[in-house]
Amino acid sequence: MSTKPLLTTLAAACTLALPVLGQARQVTLTAQLKNYGGDGAYLAVYLTDAKGAYARTLWVAGGKAKYYKHLADWSRLSAGDARRLDGVTGASVGAGRTLKVTAELADALIDAGYEIRIDAAAEDMRDSPSEVRLPLTTQNAGKPQAGRQYIQSLTYQMQ
Repeated sequence: MSTKPLLTTLAAACTLALPVLGQARQVTLTAQLKNYGGDGAYLAVYLTDAKGAYARTLWVAGGKAKYYKHLADWSRLSAGDARRLDGVTGASVGAGRTLKVTAELADALIDAGYEIRIDAAAEDMRDSPSEVRLPLTTQNAGKPQAGRQYIQSLTYQMQ
């Protein structure tokens, strides 16, 4: 009996299965800010793993790095990640405005204990570390989560 057809079949099956392991979904987060009556808010949108350790920065709203220390949890957790800001920064978000962020997230992160977090701060107002904490699950997709001080609601959609 020849093993060649078996090896060919096995190689083809592995080739087809490997892309599935690396699948990613586009996740769009929408943060609606409250009319809190102050200047534009700095926001850090990031992921933590099941143990609460920093995993990745998705977006930072606010252009002046000297104010990032006011995004306390994100700043503390991500301090060692020199790549944390590559291509993920934009303007601060005004009161009553909406921030929409789209990111590619590996399927392996969904329903695996990861959490979307947003830290918020506004000039001359109280900082709000972990303003929103929302588990990254298929069940939470599309369900709004209220923030503590600046964010009216955070929702995300998966494609």
